[in-house]
Amino acid sequence: MRIFLKYTVPLAFCLLVTGIHTIVAQQQITLSQAIETALKNNLDIQISKNALTASTVNNYIGVAGGLPTVTGTFNTNEQVTGLNQELSNGTSTNRTGVVSNNTNMSVTATMMLYNGGRVMATKKRLEELQKLSQEQVNTSVQNVIADVMLKYFAVVQQQNFVSTLLQSIEVSKQKLSLIEARKSVGLSNEAEFLQANLDLNAQTQALQTQKIVIEQSKADLLRSLVLNPKTAITVTDTIELDKSLQWENIEANIKKHPSILSAEAQINVNLLLEREANARRYPTVNLNTGYNYGRNQSGAGFTLLNQTYGPFLGLNASIPIYAGTVNARQVQVAKINTETARLQKEVIAQNFQNTAAKSWEAYTNTLQLIEAEKQNYELADRLLKLMNQRFQLGQATIIDVKQAQQSFENSGYRLNNLSYTAKIAEITLKQIASQLGN
Repeated sequence: MRIFLKYTVPLAFCLLVTGIHTIVAQQQITLSQAIETALKNNLDIQISKNALTASTVNNYIGVAGGLPTVTGTFNTNEQVTGLNQELSNGTSTNRTGVVSNNTNMSVTATMMLYNGGRVMATKKRLEELQKLSQEQVNTSVQNVIADVMLKYFAVVQQQNFVSTLLQSIEVSKQKLSLIEARKSVGLSNEAEFLQANLDLNAQTQALQTQKIVIEQSKADLLRSLVLNPKTAITVTDTIELDKSLQWENIEANIKKHPSILSAEAQINVNLLLEREANARRYPTVNLNTGYNYGRNQSGAGFTLLNQTYGPFLGLNASIPIYAGTVNARQVQVAKINTETARLQKEVIAQNFQNTAAKSWEAYTNTLQLIEAEKQNYELADRLLKLMNQRFQLGQATIIDVKQAQQSFENSGYRLNNLSYTAKIAEITLKQIASQLGN
């Protein structure tokens, strides 16, 4: 049993350390590289960009009906008929198999002169739809950057736990070696030897568990990057906090968030839909011009050939008189939709304001807690080293060292968790202020 514990525990630890070094040898990815990869591969961004491209193409005066339309028509009919014709001058014709041809061609251009301003309203609405699509792309970009940053620093957080465990494991190894040396000369008992082995085994298992958690965090990061979950990556970074954030700056930039700008664009779209619906109550005046050609030819009868051709110019006006109150109801619905869009913008703004306020409290309070916890971590580190020295001198028990290790590990975990919590709040605040990626 003693031989088994003596050699298997160090061997297991060496295998774990070797595994960690293998990860380090894998492809390293930085935060900027992760963000760049996600922005390139993310499907939501690609969908948003496609929508922007479509709305950009659609933002054209011709789509709004502001350009003339030109239509060309051609029609020809060839027929064979029987003809029985008597004229007033006494001439009569009675034939069968009379061949006749009727051909008509025309080119017509129609230009809308007036329709209550609906063309201009539609063109402006297309412009607002393009702005809306652009802000939706910006929203998708901010969301992707925030998601990648959160998952990237989640990996960093889990890896930081390893350094604390490794330092504590080193103390446990020294403790076990010292107990073995003492035991060989009869200065230590079997219970201390077994307890030291159990402590080292527990910490080694904790290290193995933490390695699994790190791999799971990397899988979450790879999913955000839209990469194969089996891609081998390593992250070597620390959680550095930006302590320069100012509440006034965050609050002032909330209204510039692309989601709020999208809501404003939607309000403008609905206002223009009101104008379009209201314009249907007004007359529509069109100018028509073009060129006609007509040719009628018959093998018998009074008229053997009749051919006409020449340009034409005309004015067409249509005045809506009654449409079953459809136009009035469309205007009413458009106004309701505009009010709904205003309310939706208020909801978005209020949600951002509340989220920003809570994140700011978490950010400022956690920064204060971090400073206090740093002192605790330094004290716990000093205590662990002191207890280890005293144990080597025989002035402290194995229980004293174990308690010092637990205090050191707990303080390290708290400090790491606080740093990640502050980083989450920082990322949220920057996202709300549209400052991610700047």
